[in-house]
Amino acid sequence: MDWSLILSNTFRQMVGTDAMYFAIAALGLNVQFGYTGLLNFGQAGFMAAGGYGLGMTAWYFSISLWWGIPIAIVYALILGLLMGIPTLRLRSDYLAIVTIAAAEIIRLVVRSVRFKEQFGGTDGIGEFAGPFREVGSNLGIEQGNKYGFWVFEYTGRQFWTLIVGWILVAIFGFVVYLLMRSPWGRVLKAIREDEDAVRSLGKNVYSYKMQSLLFGGVVGAFAGMMLALDRGNVQPDNYSRDLTFYILTALVLGGLAKVSGSIVGPMLYWGVYVFIEGVLRGMTSDGPLQIGGVTIIQSTQVGQVQLMMVGAGLIALMTFRPQGLFGNREEMAFDDR
Repeated sequence: MDWSLILSNTFRQMVGTDAMYFAIAALGLNVQFGYTGLLNFGQAGFMAAGGYGLGMTAWYFSISLWWGIPIAIVYALILGLLMGIPTLRLRSDYLAIVTIAAAEIIRLVVRSVRFKEQFGGTDGIGEFAGPFREVGSNLGIEQGNKYGFWVFEYTGRQFWTLIVGWILVAIFGFVVYLLMRSPWGRVLKAIREDEDAVRSLGKNVYSYKMQSLLFGGVVGAFAGMMLALDRGNVQPDNYSRDLTFYILTALVLGGLAKVSGSIVGPMLYWGVYVFIEGVLRGMTSDGPLQIGGVTIIQSTQVGQVQLMMVGAGLIALMTFRPQGLFGNREEMAFDDR
């Protein structure tokens, strides 16, 4: 087993593109779920709004890529309104049902043959990221060159995407940090604890919930944009319902209602994920892993066992430290009314 390769892949992935766009999405989800108590299980839908907002600029609208940013924001706002208007006056579990259903409806609509002209069907949309990569080339970051040091070495395309992505993580992290210490943020946290008490003080709870849902959705849209720019295409199955739960897992790992948890959680999640995969593949590289003549795992089962181990780790985390690595136990008290 090549431990050097396993560890280098682990460290590289902890600051890689997957951890980057997970961190952006987790910051938005943390505003909704961690700070406000809104059970949004459809963050992948907001990410799809961001990705398709960029992709449709060249595919359908025939305009510059940069118009995709305001288009994606508008898509995310419309989606948030459609989700929030009928549900935010109800119990939080209704929002969970609506958001996960809405995200799946979006995925099925954009991959359908009926709307292939607009969204590209199952093939998705490609060849729109050129202007973004040209900016990197103009700044001296050539796509064919290698950049970085030690194990953190990336191609020019990856390096430029990581620079932009982690800058967005820093910006959104700082904005969320400031907002949650403002009067607006304190109202959100009060709503999470007891929205009836907030309502008795004359605050419009419905309006604050809507603002939180929309703000977190727009942040999630930027995560979808970075995913699309990294892949160079936008495909519907990249925004499946599983994506939201992976992001939520990473957020819980880092700690709810903590900006640091939103960032470090995805980094640790992908580090653990890649480390487990590397170890399992190393153990099965010469054939099935057997103990006492009994086959424990085969190479074709690495993916399933990998997810099982990550799930078992999450269960252990929720049992022994439910607030996550950086969270506070007091932040876990959600109002389910």
